[in-house]
Amino acid sequence: MQSITILGATGSIGVSTLDVLARHPDKYRVYALSAHERVDALAAQCRVFRPQRAVVGTLDAATRLRDLLAGLPIDVAYGEAALCEIAASPDTDTVMAAIVGAAGLAPTLAAARAGKKILLANKEALVMSGQLFMDAVKEHKATLLPIDSEHNAIFQSLPGTYARSPDVAGVARILLTASGGPFLQRAVETLEHVTPEEACKHPNWSMGRKISVDSATMMNKGLEVIEAHWLFGAPADRIDVVIHPQSVIHSMVSYVDGSVLAQLGNPDMRTPIAHALAYPERIASGVDQLDLTTFAALQFHKPDFDRFPCLALAFDALRAGGTAPALLNAANEIAVQAFLERRIGFRDIDRVVRRVMDENPHGEATSIEAVMAQDARARDAAGRIVHALRT
Repeated sequence: MQSITILGATGSIGVSTLDVLARHPDKYRVYALSAHERVDALAAQCRVFRPQRAVVGTLDAATRLRDLLAGLPIDVAYGEAALCEIAASPDTDTVMAAIVGAAGLAPTLAAARAGKKILLANKEALVMSGQLFMDAVKEHKATLLPIDSEHNAIFQSLPGTYARSPDVAGVARILLTASGGPFLQRAVETLEHVTPEEACKHPNWSMGRKISVDSATMMNKGLEVIEAHWLFGAPADRIDVVIHPQSVIHSMVSYVDGSVLAQLGNPDMRTPIAHALAYPERIASGVDQLDLTTFAALQFHKPDFDRFPCLALAFDALRAGGTAPALLNAANEIAVQAFLERRIGFRDIDRVVRRVMDENPHGEATSIEAVMAQDARARDAAGRIVHALRT
């Protein structure tokens, strides 16, 4: 019986994780759930899964949650320290790290330092502090399993010897597939007029608003490129992005002998979640079996960097190294939020990120404190640029 903590329980990954857990009550129990401010949704989950602990973002949210859970033996807390505490608790075996954005870094790192089995859906932990995070995983003997469908597919397509001897495993390239989002066929010159509602309508996946916008700009894929670098030890020039609109092939690995291995499945996050929960075994996820006969064709294209400049910016940040990816991520979070609040246009997102990257020199990622300081500087710079764009 594995004890599970879910960081970001009310988001799409958290909800999918609970769906899989509910199918296997003999294998898993929920130790703790967290959410930032969706108190009603978290309370409903707590009533069903009866965790020992629940954590929210603020004192006000904690007060409301305690009222909603009155009479239930669930300890309610709030804030980053409480998140780190449930992630590192000796009472939990596995941590689903599904908090979106930089807010997920501290508790995910706490789980690594506590030697937990980490199911990583929070890509920012690696984007912002890749070497520091991987060092913590190694030092404290944590287990790290990727949840992003692309990285989970790569993990499944690599040979078992790769982790031990990547230089002799015969891997030539890592191929990250991308759907291309909702604007793959839209005229580039019309993207200035995209609305938040249009950007959040992903053709294949059901995701939160921030990740949906990142998919529309392909910044999400750029962050995944950086994540793949740290997860699999591949340099930027051995990672390719391939547009695959059908989202059937979730990613591939190309070998020196000309072979390409791919992982296929319906676009449903319960598949990689179930894979990581049960690894190295397999359990039912609730996802329908893939029927390839229903697809007339599977298409593949090279990405257009004029259409998706955020993808190019992410490759630039990876090659620059140090705290450059932290700059990229922070500027993007501010820009996307401004777009969702209709304070800037869709194509202003990449303009904000580019200016922050150009105008703020990056340093070495020598400590989490250095990373977070750079994150704060980038957010401040991005906020000023957003304000200037509005005026």
